[in-house]
Amino acid sequence: MSWLGICLLSYIIGSIPSAYIAGRLLRGVDIRDMGDGNAGAANVFRELGPIPGIVVGIADTSKGSLAVLLARYLIGSETAVLVAGISAVAGHNWPIYLNFRGGIGAATAMGILLVIIPAASAPLLIIASVPFIATRSTNVFFAFMFAPLALAAWYTGASGPYIGYSIALPIMVGLSHYLSLRRLTPGFPSQVENGLEGSESLRT
Repeated sequence: MSWLGICLLSYIIGSIPSAYIAGRLLRGVDIRDMGDGNAGAANVFRELGPIPGIVVGIADTSKGSLAVLLARYLIGSETAVLVAGISAVAGHNWPIYLNFRGGIGAATAMGILLVIIPAASAPLLIIASVPFIATRSTNVFFAFMFAPLALAAWYTGASGPYIGYSIALPIMVGLSHYLSLRRLTPGFPSQVENGLEGSESLRT
């Protein structure tokens, strides 16, 4: 298979709309019309319940893992594996099946990282599960998962490109989250800045 072929295949895998399917099957709704407006596991968890959210999270994680495993098997180049991972996250975030409006790619990115740097990402997955169980906050979970990832990758002996990838992929997720907030919140980020200034003036 060519590089273009594996990129397209990974994008199509990433585009499988797990959260949207869950919303339609369980409530007959478009999950993007609920909560934070994202077609992702976190929104399903908050709006449809923990069990559907966890199931969708596993599905979205599996999309990322499958994409990079196929790239490794079909092409055998680690560079192709990294490109396939980015393509899968892009598919999740901008899925062809949902008019290019999907999620932010956190679970899909996690699935990719569990394959390419398991020694770093698997322990962090376990560690992040503890505050998640305590708070039931997906934001807390991914903060504990992604924030120390590059350091963990370095400590476990990952190569330079993999350490860079462990930084770039969470940044891609964060950028998608930022763009989502801009789309859903009129005046963002000026609203946030004004709010911070207002709260500062109240304190002085």
